[in-house]
Amino acid sequence: MRAEDATSDLTPTNAASSGVTLDRKTLKTLARRSDRPGLVYLARWGAGLLVTGSFVWLSLGSWWLWPAMFVHGVLLSVPAYAISHETAHGTAFRSHWLNETVLWIGSLLYMEEPLHRRYTHTNHHTFTWHVGKDSQMPFDTPMALGGWLAEVSGFALMRFHASVMLRLASGRHSDMMRMVAPDDELRKMSRNVWIFLAVYASIGLAIALGVHWLAWFLVLPRLLGAPVMLLFTLIQHVEMAENAPSILQSTRSFRNGRLGRFLYMHMNNHVEHHLYPQVPFFALPALREAVASQVPAPDPGFVQTNWEVFTLVVRRTLGLAARAVSIRQAPHMATVGGVKRHMAHRTM
Repeated sequence: MRAEDATSDLTPTNAASSGVTLDRKTLKTLARRSDRPGLVYLARWGAGLLVTGSFVWLSLGSWWLWPAMFVHGVLLSVPAYAISHETAHGTAFRSHWLNETVLWIGSLLYMEEPLHRRYTHTNHHTFTWHVGKDSQMPFDTPMALGGWLAEVSGFALMRFHASVMLRLASGRHSDMMRMVAPDDELRKMSRNVWIFLAVYASIGLAIALGVHWLAWFLVLPRLLGAPVMLLFTLIQHVEMAENAPSILQSTRSFRNGRLGRFLYMHMNNHVEHHLYPQVPFFALPALREAVASQVPAPDPGFVQTNWEVFTLVVRRTLGLAARAVSIRQAPHMATVGGVKRHMAHRTM
């Protein structure tokens, strides 16, 4: 079944479906692309990695190595996700070649073939949190503790990425892949995955042959930092409404400190991003101000929002009332008596 057949009965989720308006001149200004902010971001990211990498180097041979690798891993993993996401949109840079080059680098670190990332994410924006249509629903809803652990540990994402790569490498494309991408792009994805697998195999072989710095500075930090990355992505849509035409019902923005805004490339303004995905990361704070009167206030900061989500899934798992206090929550998510049935099953 092709994409147009599978999705013809739904209206795309965007500003129009959400009743949010922005005058054309303001949107054009906000959506203007530039190379400079993205290059500045890469320079700061690289400088940060040199600093945290030096801590890893200095801690080799001591127990401080593990916390140093964790800090280095957070700085490696969260921006890797953010930059692969922004370049998948094509908004990180004005120059096409620069955007595509950084997309490949970010995708290698995030561990998802770049064209698959782009097409599934485009579909996610087109049918945000629609059951059976959104190709990027990473967990069953309502979420219980088992789903939370699988998601935050990174196990669910690694399982999904491994499955995607094996399917693409063998040419056994899933129905979802065929729904979101043209056939000629699927062939490119399969070629690209073989390049990815060769890179990962080379890293593994090098470590086995004694090039241990790849483990200390890349592989182990990437694994250790992944849970923080996933805590950022988890709160984008968890506890929100499935099958809603309005982004305001399916998506969450949350407040973030200066460090969090940098790591996440301002994607804490997630409602605003879904309303106008053509707006680059560096203009999201201005977009937030422009539509502030038309969208819900952002939820509390990263830590508080994640803590409340955790308490909700624990209470739901124990069969207790799971009603949010300080974060937005779809009415049907305020469950009493545990999860009796899932509204949606994961597509990732």
